[in-house]
Amino acid sequence: MSLHLRIEAKSFRSTAGEARPVLGRIDLVLQQREIVALVGPSGCGKTTLLRIAGGLDTAFQGTCRWSDDVAPRIGTVFQEPRLLAWRTVRENVLLAQTVANTGMADELLHTLDLTPVRDVFPGTLSLGMARRVAIARALAIEPNLLLLDEPFVSLDPAMSRQVRALLLAAWRARPIAALLVTHDRAEAAGLADRVLVLGGTPAEIVEEIIVTKSTRRPLDTVGPGNKVME
Repeated sequence: MSLHLRIEAKSFRSTAGEARPVLGRIDLVLQQREIVALVGPSGCGKTTLLRIAGGLDTAFQGTCRWSDDVAPRIGTVFQEPRLLAWRTVRENVLLAQTVANTGMADELLHTLDLTPVRDVFPGTLSLGMARRVAIARALAIEPNLLLLDEPFVSLDPAMSRQVRALLLAAWRARPIAALLVTHDRAEAAGLADRVLVLGGTPAEIVEEIIVTKSTRRPLDTVGPGNKVME
């Protein structure tokens, strides 16, 4: 199952009622078992593009189509974990499933190194742990598409590397189409198969970078400012 997103234009209304262009012409194809990263300056429309891909924003000129015309299951990881405080870690993960699959939930908790805290409440978790629970919850529904909106923001470098590595391990266990929004090219280099760089006003794709497995660097060696390798 692949996604073909074609945007002609996307605007928001200002408080004065004027249209403010955000996205220009964008043609994006996301294949099954592919991770694509969207990078660009803050406010350039990355999250808006993510929301359109996930069907959360339909007020745009263009089309968003899946290859078999079947509505996909979409798992989303927001910038904030958004966990239910009155549910345990395991219950938060199970809550996302239409039919509870405890085996899959436990497997995800193990892969994301959360088994020791599966029966505790979110209020006792570090931010890094809470983000990993949010990732497990998104994957628990066995989605066709995983949307990641800066899921590592506010983490210190060491914790960010750890969460990225655990996310990649969980994705490799069940590879699906994934769209990642980040302002950090190091994250893109460590996770994505392709990197789409947004720029301009309104924003368009100004560069596409292929990250091959032979040149992908380990997550613990990628640092801010490094150029993505082709």
